[in-house]
Amino acid sequence: MRYIRRIVLLALCFTLPAQAENAEQAITQAVTDYIESQIHPDREQMARGLDPALKKRTYWHDKNGQPMLLETDYDTMLEVAETYNANGDKFPAQPRIEIDILDIDQRAASVKLTVDDWIDYMHLYRTDEGQWKIINVLWQFHDTSKHG
Repeated sequence: MRYIRRIVLLALCFTLPAQAENAEQAITQAVTDYIESQIHPDREQMARGLDPALKKRTYWHDKNGQPMLLETDYDTMLEVAETYNANGDKFPAQPRIEIDILDIDQRAASVKLTVDDWIDYMHLYRTDEGQWKIINVLWQFHDTSKHG
């Protein structure tokens, strides 16, 4: 019986790090698809990493200076992927892209994406098929005076 336990423990020692590494790679790919599709306009690339129920929010001020939460959805982010950098003038030639996976717990992950002008805090989940999808994003410009 002890022999079987040792085999199981050894198998876990090799399996768990590989699973964690695969999760990190898949999470990084979903976030990379999200930002690269904005740098090099690509609607399909954006769609790969997003859940259709996506909500992206930031604290903003309306035209009257009143505070509000500005919310963006999945369809709007697909439009952003096509149009935001259509002229190629929204990012520098070598854009800053830093992806920090803050936590992974089985089917849930938190990630911080830092780019030249803003940060995104993201929540992702793993589907039954093993894909990681972005479901929530909270973002702000580094220069918060740009928030309306």
